[in-house]
Amino acid sequence: MTSTSRVAIDVGGTFTDVVELLPATGELRFDKVPTTPAQPTEAVLNAFGTTRTTLPEVAMFTHGTTLGLNALLTRTGARTAVIGTAGFRDVYLLGRTDRRTNYDITYRPPPALLERYDTFEVPERSLFDGSVHRPLDVGAARAVAATIAERGYDSVAVAFLHSYANPAHELRMREILAEMAPDVAVTLSHELSREYREYERTSTAVLDAYVKPIVRRYLERLEGELRGGGFEGRFLMTRSGGGAMTASGAREQPVSLILSGPAGGVIGASAFSTLIGEPNLITIDMGGTSLDASLVIDGEPVLHQGAEFEQLPINTPSLYIHTIGAGGGSIAWLDDAGVLQVGPQSAGADPGPASYGRGGTAPTFTDAALTVGYLGAATPLGGRLVLDDALATAALKPLAGRLELGPAALARGIIRISTAKITGAVRAITVEVGRDPKDFALLSFGGGGGLVAVDVARELSIPTVIVPPGQGAFSAFGMLFADVQHDFAQTSVMPLADLDETRLAAAYDVMAEEAASALAADGFEPAAQVLVRSVDVRYSGQEHSVTVPVPEDGRVGSVERAFAELHERQYGHTMTDPIEITTLRLRATGLVAKPTLPRLHRRTSGAPLPNATRSVYVSAECPQEPYALFAREALLAGDELAGPAVIAEHTATTVIHAGDLLRVGDHGELIITVEGV
Repeated sequence: MTSTSRVAIDVGGTFTDVVELLPATGELRFDKVPTTPAQPTEAVLNAFGTTRTTLPEVAMFTHGTTLGLNALLTRTGARTAVIGTAGFRDVYLLGRTDRRTNYDITYRPPPALLERYDTFEVPERSLFDGSVHRPLDVGAARAVAATIAERGYDSVAVAFLHSYANPAHELRMREILAEMAPDVAVTLSHELSREYREYERTSTAVLDAYVKPIVRRYLERLEGELRGGGFEGRFLMTRSGGGAMTASGAREQPVSLILSGPAGGVIGASAFSTLIGEPNLITIDMGGTSLDASLVIDGEPVLHQGAEFEQLPINTPSLYIHTIGAGGGSIAWLDDAGVLQVGPQSAGADPGPASYGRGGTAPTFTDAALTVGYLGAATPLGGRLVLDDALATAALKPLAGRLELGPAALARGIIRISTAKITGAVRAITVEVGRDPKDFALLSFGGGGGLVAVDVARELSIPTVIVPPGQGAFSAFGMLFADVQHDFAQTSVMPLADLDETRLAAAYDVMAEEAASALAADGFEPAAQVLVRSVDVRYSGQEHSVTVPVPEDGRVGSVERAFAELHERQYGHTMTDPIEITTLRLRATGLVAKPTLPRLHRRTSGAPLPNATRSVYVSAECPQEPYALFAREALLAGDELAGPAVIAEHTATTVIHAGDLLRVGDHGELIITVEGV
């Protein structure tokens, strides 16, 4: 059977979203099924069950999962050991010894992934220039490997001093571990990061080792089940850095998947910004468990050369995504002072919010949205899940009684608190780093984003809210745009004045050869390969650097001018201090075909008519405000609506209030002008 369709599936904390693209017609189909935490692959196979095409007809499957992230959040990863250079056993546990919360006496750091008992050292030493100061002590290495096997570790991270410059000792340690402890998964730090900063590289290796056995088992099982169903297409996983990698590559470097789910939405937002001519976007992706906020500037997502998870550095390129515990399943509770809080605890997929009727009893954001009237039983979630208003009210009553409120008033309070938390998340990526939210449009997606987007925009004086088509599964849609990417880097600290074009070209030629080989192994012909060079540059004595594109001519003067422009843009000034480079970088991209969104038909006569009216609790003074209910699937390009209104669709719901104006764009996007901004 001919493989034709493309499928993207994003596994979230509550729902698993699926998007199917039929390239022959350009048709896109969005759907969602409940996530199955006890058996993660089951939800993926159930998602394939909603598609029109069968597994043998799928040419490409792109997948994003929070499996590794959840293992880190819940500290349920593999039992992990770390091996370092003798004298540097405590690099990982000491970290940077900084304290970021100087005045919070209640602060407690997140629990560590391992204890000192799990750290080992081996006599060896390479220098920063790659020369060997002390050969690897093979006898001591064998003794450490035997101890690791004896103690029953699942995984081990090897991070030797300066291995970015000379990885020979790490490679030999892997051979010894394979001989002495063959059942232990091994991560070598230099294979993840060829950069200096020992703590950051060690942390990256430990994080990778911690999730590797779990991710490997998951992918091996999923690949087997897909093959059993006849799938023979290309299987890709989205990466934290905004691209994709093959499933086989993901098994070896799962640290690249930690933010793979949220990355899909940012990739889609970048593509969508170009499509609709909105280059600057703030994105909020509200799912069942969390909310992810990010930025698109000049049509491109913001990329960092390093990320963090709970203050643990990940020294790989990552999209700038700020995550908080504010989702549809976030649980409302009272703190020790009797003050109402929402999240970060979540009802998740099992049992889920009380209104799902699956045994949940805790009041959640979804129960509150149903109680105030934003959601309704007439429009089932995902077309299948009918919410139960009585169960939602019953879950809210105990908490409402303690606060001497009615269930509807409590529900309104839960929504307002969630909105305030989301507003704070957006402030963190805009106002707190010197950006004005008014310079952006707010792109809202995820199953719950449309319920709060207008309120968030009003709080931040953002004039326009945009809701893309298929908003509830938009992260999965974004995965269809993900190109396969490999990132290569090599630390090389030297004055920029000492770097000549010949030496620069030679260094990049080595990385380019490795990149071309990696992309060829992934199935990309030379015509589908794109290599982009950049270099980290700083003033001498600075701690942090600026990543500067290397022009085609490779001239040092061009790098210096580009650095001055970027430094001025980011920090507001330039200096006369000497300039030095720290790291050479190469991003290798294998291009995949991009989907195109069809244009929506325009209405030839008349205006859109509401299907019904919903009574919405706005306040104690307006307990039953009528909101017109529209079906998004019935709206056409150019249609205009005035609030208050609720726009329901297959995968999500959007709410606008009195004074807000909505217009439907050419591709079905909802463009909302926020009243009073």
